[in-house]
Amino acid sequence: MMPPFSSDQPHTILIATSAAYDHVTLGKTLGRYGYAVRAVSRGDEALTIAAAGGVATAVLDAALAGSAGLELCQRLHRLCGTDVPIYVLSNAPSEEERARATEVGAAAYLPLTFNADDLAEDILLRLKAITAAPAEAELPSMATLEVNYHTMLSGSPDAILLLQRGSQRVLDVNRRARELFGLTGTELMQRQFPSLCPPLQPDGRPSPQVFGEHVDQVLAGGVQVYELTMSHSSGRTLSCELRMVPLDSGRHRLMHVRVVDITRRKLAEALRDGKNRLLEMIARAAPLGDILNRLMLLIESQSEDVLCTAMLLAPDGVHVQVGAGPSLPPGYLAAIDGQPIGPGAGSCGTAMYRKQTVVVADIMNDALWRDYRETAVRYGLRACWSMPIMLDNDTVLGSFAMYYREVRTPSGEDLSLIGAATHIAGIAIVRTRREEELRRHREHLEELVAARTGQLLQAKEEAEHVNEELSTALGNLSMTQEELVRRDKLAALGALVAGVAHELNTPIGNSLVMASSMSERTAALRRDMESGLRRSTLESYVREAASADEVVVRNLRRAAALVASFRHIAVDSASSQRLRFVLGDPVAQLLQPLEADLRQRGLTLEEDVDHMLEMDSYPGPLSQALGHLIDNSVVHGFDGRASGTIALSARDGGNGEIIIEVADTGVGIPAANLPRIYDPFFTTRLGSGGSGLGLYITHNIVTGVLGGRIDAASTEGEGARFTLRLPKVAPL
Repeated sequence: MMPPFSSDQPHTILIATSAAYDHVTLGKTLGRYGYAVRAVSRGDEALTIAAAGGVATAVLDAALAGSAGLELCQRLHRLCGTDVPIYVLSNAPSEEERARATEVGAAAYLPLTFNADDLAEDILLRLKAITAAPAEAELPSMATLEVNYHTMLSGSPDAILLLQRGSQRVLDVNRRARELFGLTGTELMQRQFPSLCPPLQPDGRPSPQVFGEHVDQVLAGGVQVYELTMSHSSGRTLSCELRMVPLDSGRHRLMHVRVVDITRRKLAEALRDGKNRLLEMIARAAPLGDILNRLMLLIESQSEDVLCTAMLLAPDGVHVQVGAGPSLPPGYLAAIDGQPIGPGAGSCGTAMYRKQTVVVADIMNDALWRDYRETAVRYGLRACWSMPIMLDNDTVLGSFAMYYREVRTPSGEDLSLIGAATHIAGIAIVRTRREEELRRHREHLEELVAARTGQLLQAKEEAEHVNEELSTALGNLSMTQEELVRRDKLAALGALVAGVAHELNTPIGNSLVMASSMSERTAALRRDMESGLRRSTLESYVREAASADEVVVRNLRRAAALVASFRHIAVDSASSQRLRFVLGDPVAQLLQPLEADLRQRGLTLEEDVDHMLEMDSYPGPLSQALGHLIDNSVVHGFDGRASGTIALSARDGGNGEIIIEVADTGVGIPAANLPRIYDPFFTTRLGSGGSGLGLYITHNIVTGVLGGRIDAASTEGEGARFTLRLPKVAPL
């Protein structure tokens, strides 16, 4: 009955634990007596509740209580009063911690695992909400209480046997023990306990020896729980767990043995371990036949008298193939191999056809087995349950079947086993099929590699042929150079030919290097194919072959373009690297080496360049163009003059343009020549060192690479001015 509480009477039970605790059970028990449980997980929260008042008892986790001084316990006492009992619960109880808890005034020190109901009862007794039962003279105490052992034995839900130590004779058994071993009580009590076991245990040792060792360990104070393999009267093996307690009654030395059948647990463990081993085999790409055979034996070990098969649906989608059936007669497997699936094709063929589980409890009386009944009877098969192995809702891979030699229907556990076996078989079949697909892809890749190798060899031969032609062309160009120099018609063409020869040697050399390298890689690949080609090696070769093909083709095209465009002078591609830069950098690099030479000629160089003008263009060709313009002024503008001025200026022209001007105070350009100054090979100094290519190249650079335009203005006798209008961002 719930006691009355006044409004100011403490009725809160404070629970402060950092670990999980059964607050619900504690709250239900204490709630019947009017107490409310407040559970927190931090020390500051516990102090806040305590400060509010009304705390009747506190249960404190030692992990929250502080360090060596259990400070939280002391602070709770100061807030609630020393008469409020505080329970300290420890996750790792120790005598040292118990002493500290007692020192700070804890009412009790208990393990954190202490039963919640027992803790609630202790709290109610301490708070005097309940009173202890009084001892009455007419009632027995535990010291004087005598209990009939046989009566207690009979009522136990476990299998209990009472043995005489030494002889190991069975003195008494209960009903559950009779059921477990399939023997009557009289039969059991005429036997010694080891006779209930097979002669040998799974480790090969005699059962009497193993049991005797267990008894000795129990009597020595060791572990009281052991596993032992025992036998049912039918011969069926039982995996059992023994819990033994020695009993002494006067001159009798007894042993109380509780036997728990753990066969199902052992089977579950074996099934789990077997599944893991099968998955490892699948991951290692073991042969499908080995995987399926191991799976059949695993399922057969889980159930009595079962024979398992795994059937595969043939590639034609019509006939079945035997995947595995290690325990079935070979003649039966040969008889069903290659049979068509259909609506009445036994259990397996029908399951594949219907795409659903088919259970035939009695083959002799089921229409599905009409055409196969004689074969099944010949080999003693009476029941067959089959489940299709599916890739998805529409794709059948095969079937898994369980056969029995007696009429039988599946239990829930049987269906669970079928489902597990079907799932693993499906994984193995899918993995094997994917491996086969990969093998076909590898073979196809090998064919592609062989074809690509032939193409590369042909490309190498073509490259060598082109190299010979280019070498001949280079020889002809050299002869042409000598002829042009000898005639003084284009003296500068010699340097051009040398540059073209250098440019041609680069792609030719690159092509030869790549072709030779791929020839070596092809030989290495052939050796790898003989010893076992790995996919990664093949993929690496294909990537390198594609890269080599690209390099060879690109360099041969580049060489061919150079030869074809030799008569069309172009910008040196080596200097055509696009960059973001400020104009001052290329100008400084250009003018620094020129100033000394100009001073020796008596010329003055004036610079008015905004060095911080930013451009996204090609600094190399820009420097080349400005160099040609300055060189043109020196060679042509000041021919025959001992002094003069060359001015270089640059400014922002707006609209995304930069205006650069090169002007001189030289002799100027005759008006008749102005329209022709950008023509190739046009020069007024033929035979005197002029090639007629400088302004032509400059014009190509400005209008082509740099994307701008160039204008020339001159008054004869007063000098010339070249104006470049260049975009800040060169075209792509």
